[in-house]
Amino acid sequence: MNRRLSPLSPPRSIPGPDRRGAGLLALLLGALLFTLTACGGGGGATTKSDTSDGKGKDSSTTATKQSQAVVTIAPKDEAKSVDTSGALEVSAAKGKLTKVTVVDAKGHPVAGEVNAAGTAWTPAAHLANATTYKVHAVAKDTKGVETTKDSTFTTLTPQNTFVGYFTPEDGSTVGVGMEFSLNFTRGITDPAAVEKAITFKTDPPVDVQGHWFGNDRLDFRPRTYWKPGTKVSVTLNLDGVEGRPGVYGTQAKTVDFTIGRSQISTVDAKTDTMKVVRDGKVIKTLGVTTGKAGYDTWNGKMVITDRLTVTRMNGETVGYAGEYDIPDVPHAQRLTTSGTFIHGNYWGGDAFGNYNASHGCIGLRDVKGGYSKTTPAAWFFNSSITGDVVVVKHSNDRTVDPSNGLNGWNMSWADWTK
Repeated sequence: MNRRLSPLSPPRSIPGPDRRGAGLLALLLGALLFTLTACGGGGGATTKSDTSDGKGKDSSTTATKQSQAVVTIAPKDEAKSVDTSGALEVSAAKGKLTKVTVVDAKGHPVAGEVNAAGTAWTPAAHLANATTYKVHAVAKDTKGVETTKDSTFTTLTPQNTFVGYFTPEDGSTVGVGMEFSLNFTRGITDPAAVEKAITFKTDPPVDVQGHWFGNDRLDFRPRTYWKPGTKVSVTLNLDGVEGRPGVYGTQAKTVDFTIGRSQISTVDAKTDTMKVVRDGKVIKTLGVTTGKAGYDTWNGKMVITDRLTVTRMNGETVGYAGEYDIPDVPHAQRLTTSGTFIHGNYWGGDAFGNYNASHGCIGLRDVKGGYSKTTPAAWFFNSSITGDVVVVKHSNDRTVDPSNGLNGWNMSWADWTK
């Protein structure tokens, strides 16, 4: 007899997979799905780099644009014993220089300029001795893409050097006739290079020009006497200047001085008098004695360069051996290198204001030892400063040579600036 199931009977359960196996299968499927998504960006998602033809660009494969400009720096990187002049140049090919900086080891910049074409940079002046410089240059090609280059080099250490001894002293106050004078320890054969390395800054502004006396002395002055109160700053950028083949300057110094009041004293060798003019007004007229016949005092404009309360004067030092040797000349102020002074005189009797009795100097009445403050010589000494002008006229001698002391005022401006 066939037994039929009753419609009300519960159906038999169908055997299924083990639950632990089902969980493991789910984990494996999930891992596979994650792997596919991470590697292929699956699921049909489109990135910003996709294109209609399916050839999208990935950022990691984009090539960096390279400038066509080529920068060259001379001398080569890490070069040693580089010359201080003419060796440094930065150039650009297939582009233009947009920035060039050159600094020394202390970070001080080197001035320079790029040419009109933008293809070369050169320094404005020479470089210093034994100094390491760093160069950084930037150039752009025609598409505006930049390229940079850096370099380091060191300049030479010279075996032979020179310096310039100068007057007036730094920080001094001087008269309106003071010239700035440099005496070099070696003869200069490239005067243009040396002169270019010396610059003046004045307040108020005034044109200052140099003049060479031989090859070892260079003096500077304006066209006319300095204006009282002028402040003068002189920069000596001589470190690295090749003054003569193989001989280099070593100075890098600034000298400042101030022009004081104006005092110009005029000596008349015929009347034996001297008028002292301060800021345009006569403040004193003094009796003097000048050079006697055969020993006449120079004519011309002379500048006080040295001041000595007491000094020895021996005729032997100026070619007058045996004629005089005075150990205690008071209130002496030098006017020429050759030995002309304006000084106190205690042995001249009644010569002052009456006749000429000296060996070429200008004498003023004084006392032995120079202790008095009221004698004409003491008054003039105490009223003077270095750089004051003493003018001699009507003497029987010629005009003093401009190189004999700081007496370039006896040259015309045209001759001075030749």
